[in-house]
Amino acid sequence: QVQLVESGGGLVQAGGSLRLSCAASGRTFSGSAMGWFRQAPGKDRDFVAAISYSGNTEYLDSVKGRFTISRDNAKNTVYLQMNSLKPEDTAVYYCAGRTLGGVRTDLSAYDFWGQGTQVTVSS
Repeated sequence: QVQLVESGGGLVQAGGSLRLSCAASGRTFSGSAMGWFRQAPGKDRDFVAAISYSGNTEYLDSVKGRFTISRDNAKNTVYLQMNSLKPEDTAVYYCAGRTLGGVRTDLSAYDFWGQGTQVTVSS
């Protein structure tokens, strides 16, 4: 059974940093693209960042220069380093994995999902 488990969320002041981790089990994702999405209360789940099997990345415009996605294939883990956080970054952050290796920004392209971790940024 494939599981994606996020960790690292929490409460932080504006301008602060958090590092989210997503540990995968039940399947190796070294040949797969991984992504991070977020969902604020009353809003749709939106793309944040993704990384291909080879390390190519793509970001939501509003997080470029502040967030960095990375992966450690030996640990079957993907990370999201979030710096200069803003109150509008407040959301539940979800890790997602594809069976294919290319970066995609649409939710429907992802086959596996974690349960989410809450990130709250206070002003």
